[in-house]
Amino acid sequence: VQIVESGGGLVQPGGSLTLSCVMHGTIFDIYDMSWYRQSPGKQREVVALLYTHQQQFYPDSVKGRFTISGDTKKNTLFLQMNNLGPDDTAVYYCNTGNGDPMFPWGRGTQVTVSP
Repeated sequence: VQIVESGGGLVQPGGSLTLSCVMHGTIFDIYDMSWYRQSPGKQREVVALLYTHQQQFYPDSVKGRFTISGDTKKNTLFLQMNNLGPDDTAVYYCNTGNGDPMFPWGRGTQVTVSP
C-alpha cells in the first residue's frame, strides 16, 4: 500500500485548505481512517478520525474547524480545514486507525499558516 497526500500549501491565518489522500493498493473505507499531523519537535497527533460506520472524532484543538470525509468512488480521503491558525502549521498525513497506523507513512503534505 502506498499513501499519497496532497493539497497543502501556504495560507494566511483565517484561511482554508482542503487536503486529499489516496491509498494505492487498497480501499480506504474498510478501515477507520485518520488524518495526522506533526510539527517540528512534536509527536505526530491525530486531528481527525473517520470510523467505518461514518462517525467522526476530532480533538478539541480542531473541533469545529476541520472536517474529515471520503469519496469512495475516487478512493480519496479529504480534510477540509477552516479558520487556520499558526498552530496548525505541520506536515499532514493520513493513515489507518487512531494512533495505530497499519501502513507505511506517505510523504505527507506541508501546511504552513503565516501572514
